[in-house]
Amino acid sequence: MPRNALLLLSRVLLAALFVPSGIHALSDIAGTTGYFASLGLPLPTLAAWGTGLFELIAGLLILVGFQTRVTALLLAAFCIAAGFIGHYGQGGGDAMLAFLHQQMLMKDIAISGGSVALAMAGAGAWSVDGRGYRMWNA
Repeated sequence: MPRNALLLLSRVLLAALFVPSGIHALSDIAGTTGYFASLGLPLPTLAAWGTGLFELIAGLLILVGFQTRVTALLLAAFCIAAGFIGHYGQGGGDAMLAFLHQQMLMKDIAISGGSVALAMAGAGAWSVDGRGYRMWNA
């Protein structure tokens, strides 16, 4: 498969996680706030709005390939932070919940790795970044 098609596929797959997650967080702000409050986060309503908006906007930026390198690095940092805040050591005495949270932490770390790889590779030619790059460097 050509490089640009693979970069587009990676952007679509990352966006498929973040865009719906952002929409869900924003459409159920009370539930999102409740989850953040249960984690002991200060200002859980602000955290809920900030997280939902960040996931939605960053996901859309990745999808269209605009400011991809910076956005992908921000998403990588976000995933590491979210993984450790939301999943590390969670589950209490319930072995199944502890296992699920451990898996979610590892998923966040893996997504972070994919985001770093996208930041290194860039969005490719089939993106806003790729079109702008050609326009300025033709």
